[in-house]
Amino acid sequence: MSPDPFRDDAPGGALGDGTRVVHAGSPVGGDGTPLVASPVFASTYRLSGPPSGPYQYGRQTNPTWTTWEAALGQLEGGEAVAFASGIAAVSAVLLSVLKPGDVLAMSGHCYYTTRALARGLLTDLGIVVRFVDDSDLTDDLLDAATLVWLESPSNPQLDVSDIAAIAARSHERGALVAVDNTTATVLGQQPLLLGADYSIASDTKALTGHSDLVLGHVACRDPDAAAAVRAWRGNTGAVPGVFETWLAQRSLMTLDLRLARQAANASALADLLVAHQAVGVVRYPWMPGDPSYSVAVRQMRRAGGLVSFVLADAEAAERFLAALRIVVVATSFGGMHSTAERRARWGGDDVPAGFIRFSCGCEDAADLLADVSQALDAAFS
Repeated sequence: MSPDPFRDDAPGGALGDGTRVVHAGSPVGGDGTPLVASPVFASTYRLSGPPSGPYQYGRQTNPTWTTWEAALGQLEGGEAVAFASGIAAVSAVLLSVLKPGDVLAMSGHCYYTTRALARGLLTDLGIVVRFVDDSDLTDDLLDAATLVWLESPSNPQLDVSDIAAIAARSHERGALVAVDNTTATVLGQQPLLLGADYSIASDTKALTGHSDLVLGHVACRDPDAAAAVRAWRGNTGAVPGVFETWLAQRSLMTLDLRLARQAANASALADLLVAHQAVGVVRYPWMPGDPSYSVAVRQMRRAGGLVSFVLADAEAAERFLAALRIVVVATSFGGMHSTAERRARWGGDDVPAGFIRFSCGCEDAADLLADVSQALDAAFS
């Protein structure tokens, strides 16, 4: 990991999130050198003698990846490795850590494709997979577990796990801890600093935030763990595109601004939904009264842009979605555009038929709230 110029003991003290994301991974140089990182597309390097230097083969290393990983490492507090997608990052951790006979204790509320991977490939390889809630992480299970897998806040239910407490209990019994940090992003939560061994994210979502990239990354506390993850990437070819990586670093500079607007919109939306007679359960972890509120405000660095709520049934939810004018019906989240979808249509999550996952974008709050209000009224008039 590159030295972090933004650490708390840096001259002048710790810098703000906006400053951190603008400068993370920026080139260092004198007059006449680039102000911002530029993409390096080289796939073949000159190598006339014995291998030397950091760049020898395009599937293993690339200067653009190095810059992007340095930025992520500075923000995560560990060594970062970039991947072609979020699920590639997930696979790298699971398959570099676990071997036949090992026990994986995985949250039953984590991303459904991660659960499908565990149920399918991992089980076929002879790895014992146990799906649990946080309350089911008993001492006996932790004694047997090789790896504990959390997702916090979970997608789409938005449950928040006490990462520090679970990590401490797991480490006492010899288990490693991985946290899918996609929903929170590195500015919303820092799993490594809370005690986790791995922080994983689908950078397709809020981290890059423009709904035009597919990327992922893993950050590790232990350099040896990062080396194993990096070797898995090189051996399997799960490498990110160079241009996509460069675009991701451009997007990173606005992360603080985007998250602030999205969180403000989400808070206003949650208040509207709670007051509407047509809406059932509303989940927003930073709303007083939410089941995860006390953990979220203690553990997380900022609120997020996702809200979930339940309408009467599938038909009501579909009428609501059809009536939206500004909000887009789409399955991804974390982008500049507000999106919503009925999650039960996929069949992978244990949610009611009328469950809506709503991702607040960066539109004006008044316009967003007006659109949701008219859609609710139209659906239930």
